[in-house]
Amino acid sequence: MAKVTYVTHDGTENAVEVPAGLTLMEGAIQNGVEGIEAVCGGNCYCGTCRIYVAAEWLEKLVPAAEEELAMIEASGEEAPNARLACQIPMTDALDGIRVTTPEFQK
Repeated sequence: MAKVTYVTHDGTENAVEVPAGLTLMEGAIQNGVEGIEAVCGGNCYCGTCRIYVAAEWLEKLVPAAEEELAMIEASGEEAPNARLACQIPMTDALDGIRVTTPEFQK
């Protein structure tokens, strides 16, 4: 288990434990974190699990695949730290990660 802090657009923090192997999206859904819709259930088809990853954590993530980058672009997102939570598997190396949810999922 590793700690993830999900911060909503209004600053509300939700620190939860997420087992290694689950995605950040699955961890959010299982813990009732607001701001992650996950309409497609984690299949990288909808972009409604968009998050912003704190800068100090970006290099520790698995690089975004072309499919994820295309979905982020299709949502009109331009932030360089935008990722899809369904595409980030939790690992022990991510223990303590902080991510922020957007005000609206597109």
